[in-house]
Amino acid sequence: MKVHGGDIYGLAEKTGISAQQWLDFSANINPLGIPEGVRIAMMQAVADAVYYPDPDCTRLRTALAAVHGVRAEMILCGNGGADLIFRIAYAGRTAGRPWKALVPVPTFLEYEQALNQAGAQVVSYFMGEALEPGEEILDPITPDVAMMFLCTPNNPTGILPDPQLLKRIAERTARTGTRLVVDESFLEFVRDEKTRSMISKLESWPHVVVLRSFTKMYAVPGIRLGYAVSADTGFLKKVAEAGQTWPVNAIAASAGLAALKEQAFVEKTIAYVERERQWMKAELEQLGAQVWDGQANYLLFRLPGCTDLYERLLKYQIVVRRCCNYCGLTEEYYRVAVKRHDQNELLIRSMKQERSHYGG
Repeated sequence: MKVHGGDIYGLAEKTGISAQQWLDFSANINPLGIPEGVRIAMMQAVADAVYYPDPDCTRLRTALAAVHGVRAEMILCGNGGADLIFRIAYAGRTAGRPWKALVPVPTFLEYEQALNQAGAQVVSYFMGEALEPGEEILDPITPDVAMMFLCTPNNPTGILPDPQLLKRIAERTARTGTRLVVDESFLEFVRDEKTRSMISKLESWPHVVVLRSFTKMYAVPGIRLGYAVSADTGFLKKVAEAGQTWPVNAIAASAGLAALKEQAFVEKTIAYVERERQWMKAELEQLGAQVWDGQANYLLFRLPGCTDLYERLLKYQIVVRRCCNYCGLTEEYYRVAVKRHDQNELLIRSMKQERSHYGG
């Protein structure tokens, strides 16, 4: 199977073109870049690198608790969202016995990877041609399913589940004794994020774990910082024990504290991404693409008859995300991040130059 995009360092080594010269649409990072306050905080934190970091991330957890209106002990920080996904999978397994986990697909690939490593039998629920969950998603949630992952907005589609359906999923998993892991890594890009988030409901649903990431909104994938929130502090302790003692370095912790003060930056980002996403969707549709109505900072589209868009765009030093390794998607499916307008224009111009090859 073909490897998806995003490895700009590998491309640099293969082509001799430096990593910085590639326009990477496969990585969904804030097009406005790192907020200045976060950049300054990281630079100042370099001096703290001579000390071991706080293994409990006390200051960051306290600040996050105030932001979300929860108890600090309900928060566990980690080395990015992926670190926590793997830890959660290991914490959820039953020693010495096979266990089952449910994953709606297509979705973020690391869920299945983590569950496989933790010895789970993964049951995939395909969300149909619409690529979004419907009422039938409740059917495979049975008492023998120990854990379920759900991404909202979903990756790669950017689609948000209906709030009432999400509530029914939470109620159903509570009845079946299923641990529900809700990945909200991209929810900050949604205007009604506060009402959409499940964090405020966790005291009523202790079986739910919410995942959050600083990577996407604050454009800091290189420092790795994420956190999990749950009212089941006993389970969070197991998650913590499933990884290393110092999961978050001093620079990342300082970046997180600074990021929580950047509300104006977040609001500016939401408005910018909404505008650019709508423009890109319209342009892609004019090129003959079927585009999903994503609500995050990326768009999934299908280009009928075109299975080599990734290769064709390399000549323009543009990298898009091939989605054929997502369960249920073919080589006609691609995902692109929302970037700066001039960069988005370059993508569309390049695709127009190639349109004769795929009938757009």
